[in-house]
Amino acid sequence: MTTTAFAHGFTSTALLIMAIGAQNAFVLRQGLRREHVLPVVMVCALSDAVLLQAGVWGMGGVLAARPEWALFMRWAGAIFLVGYALQAGARALRPAHLLVSASGPGASLRTTLLTVTALTWLNPHVYLDTVVLLGTMASPYPTWGRAAFAVGGALASAAWFMALGFGARWLAPVFASPAAWRVLDAVTSATMMVLAGVMVLS
Repeated sequence: MTTTAFAHGFTSTALLIMAIGAQNAFVLRQGLRREHVLPVVMVCALSDAVLLQAGVWGMGGVLAARPEWALFMRWAGAIFLVGYALQAGARALRPAHLLVSASGPGASLRTTLLTVTALTWLNPHVYLDTVVLLGTMASPYPTWGRAAFAVGGALASAAWFMALGFGARWLAPVFASPAAWRVLDAVTSATMMVLAGVMVLS
């Protein structure tokens, strides 16, 4: 049953985190720019691991019992996503600023880490997926089964963000023109706006 719980945690987490969202869009952009990729990947993977542990060991029920916390996080996340969407939209309107080589100027490590941390921890859907949903999935297992579920989920998250961040460089030739970066930032901006609207209306 340990193998079953591990596989369940791995596959369930993989299916949830592969959906297009603000966090994945940011990791993809950093990978394409080859800018602070490892720190960004580590923040995402470690954050998922911590949240998954919280869900597996019972925090999902605690958060579900405090709707005011969910309300605060929903509005805070929506405001942040709107701000990030406006920045991405501004970049899409200025294609001359979108060509960034591996050695070109970019955001500082501190700014990058603050952004990815906010995209992760201010997103209520992250809590819904990792804490509530995955925590609920793991609840039928005994203690050792839940531990295996959590390990499988953490490995799936780490593998996904590593592949997304470091695999993005293979797409670099596609993004060798301002038009490609304009499309990416336009899609990112639209995605962020939609997610912000979903947060407010949900």
